[in-house]
Amino acid sequence: MSSNDVTKSHVCLLWGGWADERDVSHSSAVAVQGALAEAGFESVDLVDAADPELGVRLSTGAYDVAFIAMHGKYGEDGCIQGMLEVLHIPYTFSGVVASATAADKDLAKLVYRDAGIPCPAGICVARGEEVDPEAVVARLGLPLFVKPVLNGSSYGVTRVTETCQLADAIAVAHESSDRALVEECVTGTEITVPVIGNGEPEALQIVEVVTGAEFYDLKAKYEPSELHHVIPARLDPAAYARAQELAVAAHKALGCSGCSRSDFIVTDAGEPVLLETNTIPGMTERSLLPDSAQRSGIPFPELCRRFVEWALEEGAGRL
Repeated sequence: MSSNDVTKSHVCLLWGGWADERDVSHSSAVAVQGALAEAGFESVDLVDAADPELGVRLSTGAYDVAFIAMHGKYGEDGCIQGMLEVLHIPYTFSGVVASATAADKDLAKLVYRDAGIPCPAGICVARGEEVDPEAVVARLGLPLFVKPVLNGSSYGVTRVTETCQLADAIAVAHESSDRALVEECVTGTEITVPVIGNGEPEALQIVEVVTGAEFYDLKAKYEPSELHHVIPARLDPAAYARAQELAVAAHKALGCSGCSRSDFIVTDAGEPVLLETNTIPGMTERSLLPDSAQRSGIPFPELCRRFVEWALEEGAGRL
């Protein structure tokens, strides 16, 4: 591979695996494959991480770089990243520790608070742990959100409006994670702030998320972007700048690289409250980060080329 032309890289485009988001991952991978081809990449292999021969394929494939298009468990939580490091294959996006920390919603909140980033009050409930619904509601109020600590794309998320619903909501979250996060419901404008780059990352245009549902659920996430994305978000300039500042702060505090996408609620008082940070956001052209990048002057093929470039740059110091 020429060190001056990343498009000559032999790319392993990893998708799939065993998470709930396998189908979402496939959509991302197919979109990235097309974008890389448009950007001039000639050698891109689409590889399902669930392949029983994955280890052999990676170790014998002579890959220059892996583009990770996996979401959720095993793909976004540091697992596949650790495997790639053992095999000395550079890869896109965040490293093992940053990936694992961001994927663990409860642990990530400790990092946010330490960095001075506002986030919702909540409690973590382990599988099998006794919970007093009345005490939880007295502490956090209603409505509440209950979500798996380790999962994405709104899988297992329930909006609780009555105390009697809490136990069932926790049980749903425990179906995909051994811990459930019960959080206060912060009201306001829902936004997401993409951040890209290594070293000195930059925030892209903020996307305001508009839905007719109780929250940005699975159905809304995979409908046409023009139905739900307002770019730039309709915020007061001070709140807009503050959200971008906090998204970059979260990216740095977690130790992310390549990209991240932080989801916020901006309260009526103009205060952005951070819900979570995604280290491998959806990668179709209608997904939130690519949609924002396009509006920020970065077409999807160019964005994917940059991700490979940053992966090789980061890999030089990581491996």
